[in-house]
Amino acid sequence: MSTRLPALRALQAFEAIGRFGSVAAAARDLGVSPGAISQHIHRLEEDVGVSLFERKGRSLVLTSWGRLYLEKVSAGFDRLRSAHDVLQRARLKSGIVVSAPPSLTIRWLRPLMLDWQRHSPGMSVRLIGEDDEPVFEEEQVDFRISYGTARHRYTHFTDLFHDWVVPACSPSFLALHPVRTPADVLKGPLIGIEWENPYQSPPSWSEWASQFGLAPPQQDCELSFSLSSAAIDAAIHEGGFVLGQASMIADELAKGKLVVPFDRSLALSEPYALAWNPASLDRPFGREFRSFIIQAGHRLARATR
Repeated sequence: MSTRLPALRALQAFEAIGRFGSVAAAARDLGVSPGAISQHIHRLEEDVGVSLFERKGRSLVLTSWGRLYLEKVSAGFDRLRSAHDVLQRARLKSGIVVSAPPSLTIRWLRPLMLDWQRHSPGMSVRLIGEDDEPVFEEEQVDFRISYGTARHRYTHFTDLFHDWVVPACSPSFLALHPVRTPADVLKGPLIGIEWENPYQSPPSWSEWASQFGLAPPQQDCELSFSLSSAAIDAAIHEGGFVLGQASMIADELAKGKLVVPFDRSLALSEPYALAWNPASLDRPFGREFRSFIIQAGHRLARATR
């Protein structure tokens, strides 16, 4: 007994005739001529060694062998169509899922996604602010923005920008605590930022002072936060000076909610990078979204350079 299967196109023609009841309808469904359908059926009958149809007038009627064969073949094509439907629903239903460190999600990604929605309506984006690095193969995440060495755990990534920190405070706070030199900033009150693992924290006030030949602050920060966004909010509400990242305080500077008394900037030691699951590029707008984020990161890099 031969285990070689007939040609797939011949099986498609047979199943289509069984489904639609005529050669003409099967031809329209498969996008071929009725003559091509007839040829496929002739070859299929040669392969299986039995007659699958008998002609009655202008109609084709399944033989007993044909009915038996169609039952099994149709079940197989039904499963193929079901598998295709499941794949398409999974591909289309959830939109794009982006994971990033919480503060970057709030301060940089959130306003950026508003721009994305205005220019690319119809595609939903879900932002997940989390410190843990996702595993693309195990989690429903399409893109991840990582900081520093964490980006190397991904096969596919590209660097976006090197961020900088500058001393910033609210205008009202500066009016109450005027400074004449950068050293005056270190007299405080100072707001500290200490990221939790797995990240290295951004530059400290002592590192900032050392970079510009200043004496380190004489007292500890009165307020410290594990989230950069929370520290920036504290500065906006007159809590003191904060070493704010350029990516996270640009809007507040533009709106006048924060000011930089001295433009003494210090670069973070590592870049931010965009990583992606290659399968996500096959989603609708997947490649466009990747390009959108990369271009935004490069614009920020040029603006802060």
